[in-house]
Amino acid sequence: MADRDFIALVADMVKECENYRDTLSADRIKANEYYDGVMVDTPSDKGRSSVVSRDVRETVQKVLPSLTRVFLSSDQLVEFKPGGMGDEEGAEQATDYINHVVLPECDGETVITDAIHDALKLRNAVLTWWFDEKTTVTVSKHTGLDENAFAILVNEEGVEVLEHTERQEAIDTPQGKVMAPVHDLKIRRRVTNGKPNMQCLPLEEFLIHPDALSEDTSPIIGRKTRMRRTELVAMGYDKEVVAKLPINGADGKMEEAEIITRRQLMEGGRNELTPELQEVDYYEVYVRIDLDDDGIAELRRMCFGGAVTTNGLLMNEEADDVPYSICAVKRRPHQWEGVSIADDVMDLQRVNTVLVRQTLDNLYWQNNPQIAMPRDAVENPDAVTNPQFGQTIWLKDGMTASQAVQPVVIPFVAAQSFQMLEYNDRKIQERTGVNDASGGLPPDALQNVTAKASAMAEQQGIGQADLMAKTFARGLERAFKGLLRITIKHQDKPRVVRLRDEWVTFDPRQWNAEMDCSVNTGLGAGTRERDMQTLQGVLSLQERVAAALGPQNPFVTPENLGNTLFKLAEAAGLKSPRLYFTKPKPEEMAALKQAMANKPDPEMQKMQAEIAAQKELKAMELQYEEKSKALEINANTQKEIAQSRAAVEERTAVVQIESADKDKDRQLKQYEIDERLKLEWAKLGVTRDTSEANILLKLKQDEEAKTAAEQDRMKRDSERHEDIERTSKPKRVQFIRDENGELAGAEQLN
Repeated sequence: MADRDFIALVADMVKECENYRDTLSADRIKANEYYDGVMVDTPSDKGRSSVVSRDVRETVQKVLPSLTRVFLSSDQLVEFKPGGMGDEEGAEQATDYINHVVLPECDGETVITDAIHDALKLRNAVLTWWFDEKTTVTVSKHTGLDENAFAILVNEEGVEVLEHTERQEAIDTPQGKVMAPVHDLKIRRRVTNGKPNMQCLPLEEFLIHPDALSEDTSPIIGRKTRMRRTELVAMGYDKEVVAKLPINGADGKMEEAEIITRRQLMEGGRNELTPELQEVDYYEVYVRIDLDDDGIAELRRMCFGGAVTTNGLLMNEEADDVPYSICAVKRRPHQWEGVSIADDVMDLQRVNTVLVRQTLDNLYWQNNPQIAMPRDAVENPDAVTNPQFGQTIWLKDGMTASQAVQPVVIPFVAAQSFQMLEYNDRKIQERTGVNDASGGLPPDALQNVTAKASAMAEQQGIGQADLMAKTFARGLERAFKGLLRITIKHQDKPRVVRLRDEWVTFDPRQWNAEMDCSVNTGLGAGTRERDMQTLQGVLSLQERVAAALGPQNPFVTPENLGNTLFKLAEAAGLKSPRLYFTKPKPEEMAALKQAMANKPDPEMQKMQAEIAAQKELKAMELQYEEKSKALEINANTQKEIAQSRAAVEERTAVVQIESADKDKDRQLKQYEIDERLKLEWAKLGVTRDTSEANILLKLKQDEEAKTAAEQDRMKRDSERHEDIERTSKPKRVQFIRDENGELAGAEQLN
């Protein structure tokens, strides 16, 4: 096939793609307008409410946080799997390199967030990736360089000396000040850097054939974008060729309309710039065509500037991969184009907009009713037609206020509109499956509902968000495989980067470019509480299995426990679980497993522990019996002592009472003796004074004799009490055991 015919065929295919893109652009423009609250197809009447319902935006914003958290809450978004034996180490290195080096360098979080947003709003998101190799030119001045610094600088790769001056200057040396040559120069440094890059493509730039079912089945696929001439030169294209390319001419077309709608730009004024800053149309297409006439269509990469013509051809080379991935959150079977939230909600947003406008209009009429009055009933009719607070209405003579001014009654029907609005809200949830739980909000957080209703609403919302995440992840997997291929293909030397506080060397040339990968979507579709509760349940089961079957069981390994801990930290919102849990190295895991294997059998340890526990329990029982016997004997002894003391105290009290009674008897006897003496003295006619001394002496002697006898008796009682206390003290006891060690009895020691 001749080059001219080949390019003409490609131009026709590009034209078909552009016409197909313009057809889809009409739907995307409408979706963008509804999302932004611009509803051209629902104009408002003059003087009436022009409010717009934002159902598309609200529904997208409900599910967007949950989907974003699914992919971006972890620092390990993608995981590569070994493609064959011996790829294990390469797969682990590729996982770390893509997650921690490539994605941050190409602003992966922003790219993925934009892609999710496009898929929710515009049916699809298109990801593209490439190895971005650009040349930058900088000019700098350097003064006072010594010979060594000058030699190092001018010998750097890409350095061109523009101006150079050598002069003599006094410099300090250990020998003192000496004159030495120094250099002043101006240089131009041209540096070429390359790195993998990824972008969420604006959909008005994406070209795909109308017959395509997927990226790999489309006869032609690519992009049409606008680039400044200086950017094309930086990409390596010839300056003279780029200077001849015509500026873009898409003004007035659907493509231009979609750009203006998406970016909210003003028309015109972008090409009135210097030539190097002017924008030109840049086509990059991947065409499947048979150029060698072998009956098999080959994949070729072709780049055009200005237009798809022979003069605009900038590159024509063979390609081994299509660097585009079409992502969707809802698929249409057997089609590349998906379904968006806007498709499900736009008609209901239009109905809600009309209902809200009518409701507000009805409230306006209620608050500002029309006035009916006879033409000549009021002297100042402006006070009725343009009322002001506190203004007086002057009535004609003979007219009353009720006769002159009557408000026109407008029925209040806004209450019925609210019921319809609630119905439409339910329809939106039924169509999309998106509710508060889809965004990670518990259904009962804002209203009182039953536990069953709350659980059903939560499961519905979480299930829809989970399905969207898994559908979107298929497109991400294709993009990450492409990133790995271009990294292996273009990075031709090892690279040293800092990873987890360590300097690590990555050499992608040794990796398998056909490794498969998986995007982590296990958590995040629901609330954090639900995710953590699920993982805690898994962790509890793992601990029970490990406790029941031992550390060497085939069901739960240390790696399984580690994965659960990492996911638990991610579910808690900690983006870098490695700050809290350390993933052991393979040699550390091997040593741990060996140490666990050398441990005694847990069942044997358990049996030995039970035997030791039984022996200890038996000894404790014997000790308890001995103490019980001793306590019992001691208790009996204390009881006897208490009884003896009580008896002594009782006897002492009796003695005291008896002594008191005897004193009374003695006093009474003394009184009787005195009376008898008086009587005897009276009979004998003897005076008391002559014989009283002798009588009193005799009586005193008798009394002293009785007192001495009583004291002697009390002394004997006291000695008997001391004997009782002495004989009642605790005795030493010796326990007697039989040949089996059982307690047989006890005997008292002297």
